[in-house]
Amino acid sequence: MLTCFDLRCIYKKISACSPYETFQNLLKISYFASMKVGLLSDTHGYLDPSIFDYCKDCDEIWHAGDVGNVALLETLENFKPLRAVFGNIDGHDIRIRTQETALISCGGMRIMMTHIAGKPPSFTKNIRALLIDKQPNILVCGHSHILKVIFDKKYNVLYLNPGAAGKHGFHKVKTLLRFEIEHGKIFNMEVIEIGPRATQK
Repeated sequence: MLTCFDLRCIYKKISACSPYETFQNLLKISYFASMKVGLLSDTHGYLDPSIFDYCKDCDEIWHAGDVGNVALLETLENFKPLRAVFGNIDGHDIRIRTQETALISCGGMRIMMTHIAGKPPSFTKNIRALLIDKQPNILVCGHSHILKVIFDKKYNVLYLNPGAAGKHGFHKVKTLLRFEIEHGKIFNMEVIEIGPRATQK
């Protein structure tokens, strides 16, 4: 595992290189560095306070769309480094600050995150094309409010849907996923049940 001390030492060694070489070496460091991730989706404007405790040791938070409002987005940004995509309910104010599809490289793996992807084996047409083109190791999505972790053999991709962390929808329990990525492997995958979905009044 690359620690913060290791990264500082490596950076000192490569800082004497040319700007281009330095940039390329930093890309390699970010690609292979270990990462602990808290993955959530479909908050729909509600952020359960317990999420902060569940994700306190995470390096980053990933949000797979249907954030709900900018205030929630900013709260997560102030808590941890955030990677987020917008969902179908998100307005322009969120869309200008996020992406429809995010491509992430970390821990020696390629990750593609979007909100609507379908599910194995019935991915949407545009996602099928992206899976062929980008060939990610992991596909992250939301939208369905159904937590699902499954490997798709056809596209050789691990499918992660953390379910819904908010209070809007048909799901009975609010959920998120927590895992680590390092040296091209994903491990310590945990399903976190945040609590029952409260009925909206």
